[in-house]
Amino acid sequence: MKSMYAYIRDAWKKPDESYVDELQWERMQEWRREPSVTKVERPTRLDRARALGYKAKQGIIVARIKVRRGARRKSRWQRGRRTHHMGVNKITPGKSIQTIAEERVARKYPNMQVLNSYWVGQDGIHKWYETILVDTSHPVIRSDKNLKWICNNTQKGRVFRGKTSSGRKGRGQRRKGMGTEKTRPSLRSHQNKGK
Repeated sequence: MKSMYAYIRDAWKKPDESYVDELQWERMQEWRREPSVTKVERPTRLDRARALGYKAKQGIIVARIKVRRGARRKSRWQRGRRTHHMGVNKITPGKSIQTIAEERVARKYPNMQVLNSYWVGQDGIHKWYETILVDTSHPVIRSDKNLKWICNNTQKGRVFRGKTSSGRKGRGQRRKGMGTEKTRPSLRSHQNKGK
């Protein structure tokens, strides 16, 4: 017998065949008018939020963030040079859009730590992510056996050091074995050959 979270997960896996498609169409119209970072009452994808550590208790909030899609915008040189060296297209940042979204939320809420984030929607211009934030000084969090690890001093500014899931992926920490020798202990070690 499937749990409630399993039904939600299946609906989000195939949005065109479930209720998610119509809901997304309505939500996008509201989300486009919202500011970049918006605090939300409850997660849009409860199954994903719970899997990443969300709990409906004091000291935890969820914020939705809007980030523009695509590569970096680079202006074209207006000088006489060989076009091969102009490098206008395919100029991408060294981190994912999800990581950029997490960093922006962390700057908006400086007293909280980013636990994790997940995708909730996209259109032709923007992507939306929901970020789970934890207040590390809250007594409820400090007494929670599953969440008190984030209160350690070693977890300060974790999103800016690539310690979240998307950050670890960008650092090449997801894979092990051949091909990943230069990514550990960090991308700056081994003469910056990690990327």
